[in-house]
Amino acid sequence: MTLRSMTAEDNEGVKQLIQSSLKSLGLDKPGTAYFDPELNNLFSFYDKQPKSAYWVVEENGVIVGGVGIAPFNETTCELQKLYVDASQQGKGLAKLLMDQALSFAKDNYEACYLETHSDLGAACRLYEKYDFDLLEKPLEGSVHSFMDKWYLKGFTS
Repeated sequence: MTLRSMTAEDNEGVKQLIQSSLKSLGLDKPGTAYFDPELNNLFSFYDKQPKSAYWVVEENGVIVGGVGIAPFNETTCELQKLYVDASQQGKGLAKLLMDQALSFAKDNYEACYLETHSDLGAACRLYEKYDFDLLEKPLEGSVHSFMDKWYLKGFTS
C-alpha cells in the first residue's frame, strides 16, 4: 500500500470510494459529502486552495483510502473526507491517514475542525483518540447540514 498526494487521475477513484462508503452506511443523503459539488474534480478543489491537500492510499492501482485538509477560516482547517474502503478497515489505514493530515494541519493552522455523524461510531472513537473535543454545535459556516457531531482540536506550539 502506498500513501501519497492525490493527483488529477485519482478523481474518479476517490469519488467512488466516498460515495460507495456513504451509500453502504445509508448516508447517501443531501447534506453529506455524497452530494458535494467538488466530488467530480476533487483534485482541483484541493489544488487551488492555499494550505490545502488531499492524500490517498492506493493498493494495486485502486484507491482504498483518503483524507483531506482544507481551510475553514484563517486559523482553523477542516479535516475532510476521511474514508477507508470497508475491505481495508482494521489495517491501520485510518491512523496512517490521520497522522498525515494532522501533521500537515499542525504545520499550517492553529486548530482543526471536523464534522461527522453519530452513526459513525468508529470514526467518533478515532477522533476522540486523537484528542478532538466534541462541540455542542457546528462552527459558524458549516455546510454539511446532515452531520450531527462536530469536533475541534487545538494545536499547541
